[in-house]
Amino acid sequence: MLSDYFGILVLLVMAAGVSGVFIILSEKLGPKKPNPSKNIPYECGKIPFELPTGRHAVKFYLAGILFVIFDIEIIFLFPWAAAFQDLGAGVFFSVMFFLAVFELGFLYAWRKGALQWK
Repeated sequence: MLSDYFGILVLLVMAAGVSGVFIILSEKLGPKKPNPSKNIPYECGKIPFELPTGRHAVKFYLAGILFVIFDIEIIFLFPWAAAFQDLGAGVFFSVMFFLAVFELGFLYAWRKGALQWK
């Protein structure tokens, strides 16, 4: 049983080894020219005028959560769509139930105004 996964283990060890070698080589051989502009935490070229300690509006978090939910729905639909021809009616109705529950959640969010950007 474990011998079936030996190739995956070898691949993970090789990937970790190559990544480690590249990181060490870039640290040792890369140019080191520090200056004050490289040491500031912002890379946009402007000097920060205040600390980023302000609060964010809830709508930003809500938009992010809705994006993740839609993204995960698409992830679940791709394998189903790829194997649609080989699957039976039971799987079709299961996916339709999943989409119906998802659409109910979408309609609830829409009615509550979660998609309105004021």
